[in-house]
Amino acid sequence: MLTSKEKSDTKRLPMMPIRDVVIFPYMMTPFVVGRESSVRALEDALSGDKKIFLATQHDASVDEPRPDEIFTVGTIANIVQSLKLPDGNIKVLVEGIDRAKIVSVSEEEGFFRSVVKTFHYKVETGAQLDSLISRVTGLFEQYVKLSQNLNYETMIAAIRVDEPGKLADTVGANLQLTIEEKQELLEIFDPVDRLTRVAEMLDIEIEKLNMDRTIQGRVKRQMEKAQKEYYLNEKIKAIQKELGRGEKSEIDELKKKIDAAGMSKDAHEKAIAELKRLENMPPMSAESTVSRNYLDWMLAVPWKKRTKEIRDLVHAQKVLESDHYGLEKIKERILEFLAVRQLVKDPKGSILCFVGPPGVGKTSLGMSIAKATGRKFVRLSLGGVRDEAEVRGHRRTYIGALPGQIIQMMKKAGTKNPVFMLDEVDKMSTDFRGDPSAALLEVLDPEQNYMFMDHYLDVEYDLSQVFFIATANVLHTIPPALQDRMEVIRLSGYTELEKLEIAKRFLVPKQKTQCGMGEHNVEFTDEGLQDLIQHYTREAGVRNLEREVGNVCRKIARKVVAAKVSKEKLEKVTVKPASVSDLLGPQKFRDTAADHKNVIGATVGLAWTEVGGSILTTEAAIMEGRGKLTTTGKLGDVMQESAQAAMSYIRSRAHALGLQRDFYRHVDIHLHVPEGAIPKDGPSAGITIATSISSALTAIPVRGDLAMTGEITVRGRVLAIGGLKEKVLAAHRHGIRELVLPKDNEKDLPDIPDYIRKDIKLNFVESMDEVLKLALEREIEPLPMPQPVEHAPRPAEENLTH
Repeated sequence: MLTSKEKSDTKRLPMMPIRDVVIFPYMMTPFVVGRESSVRALEDALSGDKKIFLATQHDASVDEPRPDEIFTVGTIANIVQSLKLPDGNIKVLVEGIDRAKIVSVSEEEGFFRSVVKTFHYKVETGAQLDSLISRVTGLFEQYVKLSQNLNYETMIAAIRVDEPGKLADTVGANLQLTIEEKQELLEIFDPVDRLTRVAEMLDIEIEKLNMDRTIQGRVKRQMEKAQKEYYLNEKIKAIQKELGRGEKSEIDELKKKIDAAGMSKDAHEKAIAELKRLENMPPMSAESTVSRNYLDWMLAVPWKKRTKEIRDLVHAQKVLESDHYGLEKIKERILEFLAVRQLVKDPKGSILCFVGPPGVGKTSLGMSIAKATGRKFVRLSLGGVRDEAEVRGHRRTYIGALPGQIIQMMKKAGTKNPVFMLDEVDKMSTDFRGDPSAALLEVLDPEQNYMFMDHYLDVEYDLSQVFFIATANVLHTIPPALQDRMEVIRLSGYTELEKLEIAKRFLVPKQKTQCGMGEHNVEFTDEGLQDLIQHYTREAGVRNLEREVGNVCRKIARKVVAAKVSKEKLEKVTVKPASVSDLLGPQKFRDTAADHKNVIGATVGLAWTEVGGSILTTEAAIMEGRGKLTTTGKLGDVMQESAQAAMSYIRSRAHALGLQRDFYRHVDIHLHVPEGAIPKDGPSAGITIATSISSALTAIPVRGDLAMTGEITVRGRVLAIGGLKEKVLAAHRHGIRELVLPKDNEKDLPDIPDYIRKDIKLNFVESMDEVLKLALEREIEPLPMPQPVEHAPRPAEENLTH
């Protein structure tokens, strides 16, 4: 034993918890006191012998720690200096005197007062202790030399002591240790044990510093190696140049690729200039990477490579017919395009815009066009794009800059004449970063796109041979200038017959394959598919129909697997109307033909929506009042104006409608269009509104088997409307077999399939009087016109006085 406990003392001192620091004896430490309890403890010490007990708290984030949240071993310190700061805090300088252990803690006058015990050890000198002191001194000198944070002379002077306890505390205070490790040292009262622990810690810290130095040396050597390689590469180039040897460098290879790329004159000059800049740059520089990326993009974009185009009309027609059913107009336009390509040697690229509801096959049609013409196909979705740089790219001054999506897609295509689909062009938006639709004006203009300028490439690029196809659900969100650059082709919703054929030819085989039903004997009857179309879907396209066919296939797949597990023989599964309801549950949509009852004040109208046509019932109710017209159902301004126009027509034709001339003075009219959460607008509901109000006022029911659409004027004229095909298809879907339409829309009849025209009676009208004759259950009996009353002429004198 080198030590023995000699004596212990007990003292009663004010206690201050401290954060993020452990104070050792013989250590001078400045810190700021801000907590109210700590300030009071400090003031109590200053008013006495300036002694205070400092103990570190467990968690530094706790503002007011409890006694059990403070380490039990701390340091008795002497307050050397104190200075009150303007913000109320006190800056103090303390010197550690001795370590002590808490015996008890009490709270007095808002601060802790503790009873602490100090321990004193007697150290026996000898060779073993001298060896330990010498080892710690040597290790600490080595640590100071490796560490960059300590002054060598100051530290060496500080440890020239013979007392082991003081040496251990001095070294421990200057090591880069954690709070827990320093607290561990503080809690070792035996000086020799403490010095031994310090020696162990020094060994660990020196090993860490040596490791750090090794890693730093390795990084430095790697950097020196890179610089050395660059220097040697430059020397090799110079030697090879002097010797005239033919080994090509990377720069020579790039030059060869640039010459073979078929770039335009300006692009070639720009690429060569960039190559010369790259040649003069250090390979490891950031600017070198930027230049190399730029040249890689210039070489990746197709400048002269073209796909050999298939111009065979018979082949193209066969491909289009095999991929899509119906869509005759589109197919006709594609075949016309190919015919022109055969007659004109170098025609300009076409720019089409397919507009129609979701699910009618706009995107897949673009893929079929690429297949029919033998071109590459690329697709860029513009939905939600709001940054002009998405189209044109960023300038190279930005870190991580890239070309725009147009150039990126051309690189992906690999040829300069692909079919390029701009999907959802109606869903672009604008913000502070620019308007992407404005950037597309140049892309989609055949007179300009041969010199398209991307911000990243910064050279003109020829897009004139690209076959651009844009798709949209609606046109009104596309800027007029952009619409003007495209040939708009409308795709209406499919008829039930077309949906049936599409399901038989495409959807059923596809879903059977995806559900693993190809090898099983599963058959969809026409009646079963018809039931799916009529009672489980209501859409212009066929997406939901495909989902329902998939649902049926999955249900059958489960039965097949269950039969295999139970080793039962599963008979041939035939999907009929009865089995559809068993598989999919109750019908989602009622057969509306059963609801066509004659009702007073309720008229079936036709509406156009983004997903195709629809029917919309307009209701009118009459109440006692003073001539107020109320409209509900979230109607837009145009629709409300149509209601006012209808009301003006009825008032002007009151006697012809069997109404008193002042009928409106005694009634209020409430006009409502159901599905009130859905916004509705447009002028085409004019005659529907007028019919509902006329029926309500005359108490004559409106025919429930008839629907109508048309704009009304205050004189009762019926004007043309848009979206006729979609509206007629919607009426046919809902089982309506007689329509009232504006006379001016008779020219649009060729767009409607022949079998639907034969199935629906179409009445074309020019005036509201004709509408009412067709729509009301019986004819209106007009009131006799009142005879004008003749008045005797007034005397001249009376006239003069007035």
